[in-house]
Amino acid sequence: MLFVTLRDDPSDAEIPSHKLLLRAGYIRRIGSGVYAYLPFMWRVLQKVSQIVREEMNATGAQECLLPQLQPAELWKESGRWDTYTKAEGIMFSLIDRREQQLGLGPTHEEVITTVARDMIRSYRQLPLHLYQIQTKFRDEIRPRFGLMRGREFIMKDGYSFHADEDSLKKTYQDMYQAYSNMLRRSGLAFRAVEADSGAIGGSGSTEFMVLADAGEDEVLYTEDGKYAANVEKAVSLPADAELSSFTSYEKRETPGTETIEKLCQVLNCSPTQVVKNVLYQTVYDSGLTVLVLVNIRGDQEVNEVKLQNELTKLAPQFSAKTVLSLSVPTTEAIGGWAAKSLPLGYIAPDIDDEYIAGSKDVSGKFVRLVDQTAVELKNFVTGANEAGFHVVGANWGEQFKLPEIVVDIRKARPGDHSVHDPSQTLQTARGIEVGHIFQLGTKYSQAMGANYTNEQGEEKPLVMGCYGVGVSRLAQSAVEQSYDKDGIIWPVAIAPYHAIISVPNINDGQQVEIAEKLYTELNKAGVETLLDDRNERAGVKFKDADLIGIPYRIVTGRAIANGKVEVVKRATRESQEIAIEEVVSTLQQWIRAAIAG
Repeated sequence: MLFVTLRDDPSDAEIPSHKLLLRAGYIRRIGSGVYAYLPFMWRVLQKVSQIVREEMNATGAQECLLPQLQPAELWKESGRWDTYTKAEGIMFSLIDRREQQLGLGPTHEEVITTVARDMIRSYRQLPLHLYQIQTKFRDEIRPRFGLMRGREFIMKDGYSFHADEDSLKKTYQDMYQAYSNMLRRSGLAFRAVEADSGAIGGSGSTEFMVLADAGEDEVLYTEDGKYAANVEKAVSLPADAELSSFTSYEKRETPGTETIEKLCQVLNCSPTQVVKNVLYQTVYDSGLTVLVLVNIRGDQEVNEVKLQNELTKLAPQFSAKTVLSLSVPTTEAIGGWAAKSLPLGYIAPDIDDEYIAGSKDVSGKFVRLVDQTAVELKNFVTGANEAGFHVVGANWGEQFKLPEIVVDIRKARPGDHSVHDPSQTLQTARGIEVGHIFQLGTKYSQAMGANYTNEQGEEKPLVMGCYGVGVSRLAQSAVEQSYDKDGIIWPVAIAPYHAIISVPNINDGQQVEIAEKLYTELNKAGVETLLDDRNERAGVKFKDADLIGIPYRIVTGRAIANGKVEVVKRATRESQEIAIEEVVSTLQQWIRAAIAG
């Protein structure tokens, strides 16, 4: 078989699972973010796919296969072509020989909605749930971590169509259960968390996180198990603000206090008494640049995902559908739209719109948002719109007008008190997102005219859900969660093989004979087994068996003199001698118990 292992970690691999999959000969890098799945890896992926397939089929979902090559027109109908090719820029797009624009599918909402639009006519055909397991393409700016963030990867994506929200919610709950089953059956420790819907859109969404130190996502959760959310979505109760020591309004000289920390030292006050005014620049898909001023309590940070969601809601005011970019403007960017020099670090909530040199490309007014934490402050400290000066003892409705748009855009943090039970504090964990389920509603069906006729004969837009599992990512996350200094420790359910027979000395006829007999019997009995009959030292074979992570190692060594073989469990290193005639039934029993979980 194709079996090549490496002694040293590859230089381009950053996290343990990436290093181990390369060293153990599971994957080979072909280009940036592009990997060949070698025979061991393909067996793992087939097992993960089979678990996914069984759980999906059990819910009544039907498997299909959709095209990877997608016409740009469909994405323009949904309004996502610019988002995916320009804003996020993750779609590979091309022009064919007929000058037609096409995209390589990063996801398939548009394609499936087209199918539904053409084929679903009546409420009698609903609900309908279709899914596929297929290669997806995303032009990641910085592909990293092997299969975790590649430019080509295998994914299960499913889409459901309903007559109403109640029906969608039922399927969403079915998927919540199915995804939990998939991860549990794959032998993974995971957490289901509230999530942001991002570019997919829709209302409710849940992420399924495999817990691992190398996870790119931060999860905030409570010990009582009643709350868990991605940090992008998480909510919490901020610490109480201290009472302000300033009783009257006045302007104070505060040189060199561009940061909250320096300001609080000079004024001898708490950051909870400060209204911080943060400037952002956003570009909408209509091409318009809009300046945004966020007022937030001094000890809090702006959650830019929540901010972008709020600004997306305002898009229609600017003849737009979505936000292309959001950033804190650089000095150079400010120079492009400022009519006069801004008092950066000293901005007040009422900074005048005259600071903006409005044009056809730049809105002439600030969008003003105030976070809930700043609304409740009394006698607060804030900027004076003059470099080197702040004001103290300020109040909304007196010195400053409270912005009309009050929002929750603060970042929840570990240690904050929970909203559902203030006695619970938020804990933090790292996670790898392997699954995400969304309640889409009518976002795509309305945009693309996918309707059905209800019992009353009225035409209504289809209500949709979508559900994704990263099959290749799930496989690597299993390694990230379970390894040691010697190599991979695969969960039994998704290991490429259940057992490996290591022959210490292939010149010993009895060792070889017993190994071959066991190899045949085990495979016949459904125990997927490898036979390592290479002409290598025993130590090399044992090291390779540990590196590739096969759950059970059978050694036809000295013990055969007593009619036994040594069997080592990879996960615990527990070793025992088992009578040769009992090996098959013992392993069958262990495997059944491990897979049953």
